[in-house]
Amino acid sequence: QVQLVESGGGLVQAGGSLTLSCAASGDIRSINAMGWYRQAPGKQREMVACILRGGSTVYGDSVKGRFAGSRDNAKNTVYLQMNSLKPEDTAVYYCVADPKTFFIGDPDFWGQGTQVTVSL
Repeated sequence: QVQLVESGGGLVQAGGSLTLSCAASGDIRSINAMGWYRQAPGKQREMVACILRGGSTVYGDSVKGRFAGSRDNAKNTVYLQMNSLKPEDTAVYYCVADPKTFFIGDPDFWGQGTQVTVSL
């Protein structure tokens, strides 16, 4: 099993920045892809960033150019730097991990989620 613990959520004004962190523990050798999903009230869950083991990141269309994912394999930690935040970025952000090299279907492992709220 893999445990994922997020931190860094909160309230920020539109145009501001926020950084999320996620530390993995447990059977980390089984992990390849790590990253972030989010779910806003009344909306479908969407992939935000898929961070490959080598550090390359694939982004969801709605955050391209504004968000940056990174990964520190030595610390088993991933980060999500969120810039130019918009009210529509308001959601619960989930750290995710999967044994596959990319997210195909829902990832196997999920954190508890952290709330990000962007105000006008």
